[in-house]
Amino acid sequence: MKITLLVTLLFGLVFLTTVGAAERTLTPQQQRMTSCNQQATAQALKGDARKTYMSDCLKNSKSAPGEKSLTPQQQKMRECNNQAT
Repeated sequence: MKITLLVTLLFGLVFLTTVGAAERTLTPQQQRMTSCNQQATAQALKGDARKTYMSDCLKNSKSAPGEKSLTPQQQKMRECNNQAT
């Protein structure tokens, strides 16, 4: 009886751990990759053109040279600070 309960609890713990791992938020790099991929798909890019676009997009070449791209949290902070002043 105790062994059955212990095994059931262990399986439950493993199940809950895997469910929690699946619900992680995306890192900024993963968010950028998703965004660039969606944009490339919307533009119907294929082959070398897609590779070039993805490379440039992931490098964030649209920003000014020497300017560091902001994370989503940093962007929110900047917007809130601008609204507060």
